[in-house]
Amino acid sequence: MHDHRLYLGALYIVGAELMFASMGASIRFVSEDLNNPMVVFARNLVGLLALLPWLLRDGSAGFVTRVPHLHLLRGLAGVGAMYCFFYAIAHLPLANAMLLKLSAPLFIPIVALLWLKERFTWHVILALLVGFSGVAVILTPDFENTSSVYLIALAGGALAAVAKVTVRRLSRSESSKLTVFYFACSGLLISLLPLAWYWQTPTTAQIAWLVLLGLFATAGQLLLTRGMACAPAARLGPFTFFSVIFGAVLGWLLWDEALTLATSAGALLILASAFITGRGRSRVPEKAAAQAAVP
Repeated sequence: MHDHRLYLGALYIVGAELMFASMGASIRFVSEDLNNPMVVFARNLVGLLALLPWLLRDGSAGFVTRVPHLHLLRGLAGVGAMYCFFYAIAHLPLANAMLLKLSAPLFIPIVALLWLKERFTWHVILALLVGFSGVAVILTPDFENTSSVYLIALAGGALAAVAKVTVRRLSRSESSKLTVFYFACSGLLISLLPLAWYWQTPTTAQIAWLVLLGLFATAGQLLLTRGMACAPAARLGPFTFFSVIFGAVLGWLLWDEALTLATSAGALLILASAFITGRGRSRVPEKAAAQAAVP
């Protein structure tokens, strides 16, 4: 029965990563003529509309929180990560962008140490060394030409780590439904503000792409949440690397992007860091891991 739950969770995770890679391809298409703030706003708008029936299924009661500042922090960090990742997806090979999206777990122990005072184990230290070595291998060959985009992508990883650690802190007192509700609302409001300067009226085709990427993102978020509820996050973490495989395939099919040796080697190192982390004793509550689905 335990193995069945693990296999089911892995299947959900792989499905989620397919959705996220498809979201990335949609972002690449629509970003050719539409600016980044518009794309981020559309993702949050479609996501909120898609989740609204579930969020309001039991009525609007029960949405009172005693930690609004933590929900605001999660919203700011999560939306900031979206801006960074969506920009990287528009300007990097899709496989590289999806791989750098996975840099967030490398920053989580650092944020957790500084904020929650969680101590490093030797597994974490080794995983960080291996993981950041993988990031360096990916960045080195092309860093001079695309250094700013890579740095933005890594900033997105750091912001995503802040968002995920905030979710871990919220899990002490908030339900998953409450956490999702406030992130959906705050994400929409935060991404609405820049449109006072960056509004573009989308065409019919662009609206279709925006709706599609929002649905891909929401489906991926729900599948990831369902998957993380099936088995320990440490055992399921390596399956998130399927987004790199799917990104490489889509990049090759749609834009004739070749998977470089540096990307492959970096991916293997970061994957190894995930396995090292999984070998250590997980200190992340499963409820928090299930709530931490962001993109």
